Amino acid sequence: MRLIAALGASLTRILEQEVRAGERAVTRGVRAETERLKTELRQQVVSAFGARGRGIANAWRARVFPQSGESLGAAGIVWTKVPSIVDAFERGATIRGRGGRYLAIPTGFNAAGGRRGRANGGLRVTPQQMVVSRQAFLRPFRSGRGFVWCLPVRQGERVGRRRAPLIAGGLAAVVTGNRRGAPRWQAELLRQGFVPMFLLVPQVQLAKRLDVRGAGHRALARLPAAIAREWKVVT
Repeated sequence: MRLIAALGASLTRILEQEVRAGERAVTRGVRAETERLKTELRQQVVSAFGARGRGIANAWRARVFPQSGESLGAAGIVWTKVPSIVDAFERGATIRGRGGRYLAIPTGFNAAGGRRGRANGGLRVTPQQMVVSRQAFLRPFRSGRGFVWCLPVRQGERVGRRRAPLIAGGLAAVVTGNRRGAPRWQAELLRQGFVPMFLLVPQVQLAKRLDVRGAGHRALARLPAAIAREWKVVT
């Protein structure tokens, strides 16, 4: 009877140890693959958009449950704080103006500091200012599928050491830097007499640049091997 009791107690301890090892292996495997998936999705965004996509890339978040402790039922979730943007570039969505209106896409001349997403949407001149100025005019695309929304341009006065800017419609200074090629740009703009500030198009077809679903499937396919590797480490 004592021998049977001893075997029973030993078997119970062995089973408990195996359960704890399984909990550690599953939790660690899930955590590793969850982080790997988040990293892959961030890299997808950076590869697709370069440095400009850092904000969208960093919007990916990951969490593993349980948040403390270990469990055979551990699970991981990866999500983005900008789902509409990610969805559009995963599907290659078509974006149309509301109510048949045109989309106003700012040109590089109208992007403050050469970048968007800053104060006032990163624009030197907004569409509202274009309308109120009563100086803006349209030039049709050669294809007939849209327009270039322009402002008249004149030479401004130099301030300090910076190159004298061009003044678009009296609303904003453009081509102000001393970057390479600036004199040629200024001369060409002054010759044509206007600066293109917006492109007006009825719709935009986004390129399919992300593969979120594929990354998720690959992570699930890797999970059993990840758990097996962790089991070898903990046992």
